[in-house]
Amino acid sequence: MLRKVLRTITTEMNFKEILSMKGRRILGITPPVEDFAFFDLWSKPAGLLYLLERMRMNGNEVFLLDCIHEASVGKRSYGREKIGCEEIEKPSVYSGIKRKYHRFGLSEERVKERLAETPSPDAIFLTSAMTYWYGGVKWIISILKRELPDVPIILGGTYARLCPEHAKGLGADHIVTDHWIPDSPYPAMDLYEKIPYGITMTSFGCSLSCSYCASRLLWPEYMRRPVASVLREIDHQAYLGAEDIAFYDDALLLQKERYFYPLCNELRSRYAGRLRFHTPNGLHVREIDEECALTLKETGFRTIRLSLESIDPKIAGAGSGKVARDEYLRTVRHLLDAGYSRNDCETYILLGLPGQCIDSVKETIDFVISAGGKPKLAEFSPIPGTPSFNIAAEQMPDLKREPLLHNNSVYSSWISQNISPEELQELKDLARKRL
Repeated sequence: MLRKVLRTITTEMNFKEILSMKGRRILGITPPVEDFAFFDLWSKPAGLLYLLERMRMNGNEVFLLDCIHEASVGKRSYGREKIGCEEIEKPSVYSGIKRKYHRFGLSEERVKERLAETPSPDAIFLTSAMTYWYGGVKWIISILKRELPDVPIILGGTYARLCPEHAKGLGADHIVTDHWIPDSPYPAMDLYEKIPYGITMTSFGCSLSCSYCASRLLWPEYMRRPVASVLREIDHQAYLGAEDIAFYDDALLLQKERYFYPLCNELRSRYAGRLRFHTPNGLHVREIDEECALTLKETGFRTIRLSLESIDPKIAGAGSGKVARDEYLRTVRHLLDAGYSRNDCETYILLGLPGQCIDSVKETIDFVISAGGKPKLAEFSPIPGTPSFNIAAEQMPDLKREPLLHNNSVYSSWISQNISPEELQELKDLARKRL
């Protein structure tokens, strides 16, 4: 009885302890996502995959249960997947929101089957992503406690790091909140039966300090990886069958003459159009001149995401003053001249920041369209530890208590009520209007 009581107490564990493990069977798990919506934006558990490869290098046997990927029910463009889901009851904090709530990922029955198929592990590494997705983490922990009661569960990832005290209440044996810079040669993508696409990072962290972004919290120091390491990583995933590669960087184009252009030269030489590249996190607009636009096109970058956020000076300041109007106009012109279409040049526009008015969002949407770009609304999520979160929490203290309130799908229009659901739909219609 004493053993069972003790196992309910969650303790902190550091990466030094984890990396000391040898000769173990380790099962890595990506939990389902519980949310109003979920889209595969080349989403793979990069940190977990780097760690599993590192553990394998240490002499451990590693396995993977990706509850998202294994629930694929079809394909979207460029390797992205459509993820199966089931409608579930909304948490009470969402009771007043008139939208359906789903669990995206494997069913409980299928999770149990996969656990039975996998050699009994000595430890489970459970990752977490968005803070407001902890429902899927809690759900999978409850299954693991029933099916594998004697196997320690080690919870890490974004949610565990940003909300450690809350994470301790979900039932994991240990949580990991310290920082580890991956030093494995590539993510363990070979653990997938067939990879739909590859992932890479040329850097960890970001040199900017946007008030709404958690990059500096998760990666305190900005660090570039050697070009040779990135190429080795891409080569490995191309060998495994990847035809699309997503760059997870927050600052891909910084130091482009000394770093990005040499990387692109090697990619063109090696693959000559056989791989397609994507930038889901957004590119810094002021870095894209005529040469850069041509380099992107000739190298095989197919989907370009631009970080504009807003042309409102107050909002632009929150984004470290990333871009001015004239810089954006020049960038779009360079991209179109290089052969990209309007649909290729999606531009992130931030919506729902504290103090942001709907008229400034409309103005930014109109500006992007008139410039020849395609607006893509990015709804604000208050991320613990950021200046924008602290401002939002002054108006809504419950943000510090309940991570479900961070949900960007409903924060602006239902939780904070910065705008109404009708106004949000108006903005979406404006951004999607026929061009």
